[in-house]
Amino acid sequence: MAGIEHIRVEADEAGMRLDRWFKVHYPGLGFGPLQKLLRSGQVRVDGGRVKSDARVQPGQVVRVPPMDVDARKTGPIAGKDLKHSSDFELVSRMILHEDDKVIILNKPAGLAVQGGSGVTRHIDQMLEAFISPKGEKPRLVHRLDRDTTGVLVIARTRGAAQKLTAAFRERDTKKTYWALVKGVPRKHEDKISTWLVKETTPDGDRMRIARHGEDGADHAVSYYRVVDTAAQNLAWLEMEPYTGRTHQLRVHALHIGHPIIGDPKYFDEDHNWDFPGGVQKRLHLHARHIDIPHPAGGRLRITAPLPPHMVQTWNLLGLDQADGIGEDN
Repeated sequence: MAGIEHIRVEADEAGMRLDRWFKVHYPGLGFGPLQKLLRSGQVRVDGGRVKSDARVQPGQVVRVPPMDVDARKTGPIAGKDLKHSSDFELVSRMILHEDDKVIILNKPAGLAVQGGSGVTRHIDQMLEAFISPKGEKPRLVHRLDRDTTGVLVIARTRGAAQKLTAAFRERDTKKTYWALVKGVPRKHEDKISTWLVKETTPDGDRMRIARHGEDGADHAVSYYRVVDTAAQNLAWLEMEPYTGRTHQLRVHALHIGHPIIGDPKYFDEDHNWDFPGGVQKRLHLHARHIDIPHPAGGRLRITAPLPPHMVQTWNLLGLDQADGIGEDN
């Protein structure tokens, strides 16, 4: 059991409720024990007593009394965490926002959203740990690819699922992705409009550009803008999918001649291009921000911090996250 700690609130935790802040940093600390620590004044923010619904701000210092090791967060979600953490603990560490209607997660790389061939653990299965006292299991309302990180919206009730699904279907949502691509697009910003069709390959299903009217083809529209570049070798794109087709942004990036770095399906390294030293060969595509109607009224605007492998790349290339949209509102 460690001694008293004083932890500074990070920039990406701006406006977070104090009880949620504790759930992120100390997923093993239950609601009751936290309330007891708050009532007794053992937990303080900038030296003052606080309640669980207080909102923390960057730079504030949270006084944390000695904690049992089981209550602690062990760092960014990594491969070993996916294997060894309990479903409740792992999902709790992903939570960016939670209320009685909606849970919004920051999905890590390598974790599937749903089951499939070769998938032994996935988020839909893990949500069993969050069944309500009424027996209602939270529901997925959209998807992210297994290797894509970032914002994933979950409905807590049947009614919330209907409203959120309708918002996605009617395109009353704005999703912003960050991607790092090979080369620099000639146009600083543009619209990409194609038809996509799924095809089966020896390496599994993949999408390809199709002709209008081709059997099984769906229309796909994306928008992008170049935020910054690293020499002329790499570009940081903000991408917005207007439609929601499988692998849409990944195929569209390839279509314009600038595939996403580390994409195992759509990035084919040529012999004249050197993969940047220090950059991990993992998919550099992150669902950074979502603006979506809340089922109870108003709108939810949620930003997901970059995953560790993309933070490493941004730091290595000198890219400043503040240059992109999708900062906390």
